[in-house]
Amino acid sequence: MADQLLRLRLTKALPKGMELSHFSVLNHLAYVGEERTPAQLARLFHVTRGAMTNTLNRLDVAGYIHISPDWNDARRKLIAITPAGRKAREFALATVIPDLASILSTVGEERIRTALPVLREIRQTLEKTD
Repeated sequence: MADQLLRLRLTKALPKGMELSHFSVLNHLAYVGEERTPAQLARLFHVTRGAMTNTLNRLDVAGYIHISPDWNDARRKLIAITPAGRKAREFALATVIPDLASILSTVGEERIRTALPVLREIRQTLEKTD
């Protein structure tokens, strides 16, 4: 339930037309600083290739990513974040951070730090069973 409430709150804070899945992909691409294939992104986000293709197409139309052929393997495509994508991500972060800071101050930094290892272990356990 907490996950759903947090997702709803974050989605409301994102720029118009941006979905949480879009932000997540932009955030990942900005963080790693390297191109990724659609298959890599689908695996990372635990979604089907079709779902990732849909997300990537929307990001491409918005100008937030660039899709290029992989010159080493013509069957693959490479995804990179564009300057507009970086700007959209930064805007989204600036919009979401006050909400997250409010949650942090209400719950308490130490309690969140204590919970993170447990949540991480749950995620890792669930990833092994996929």
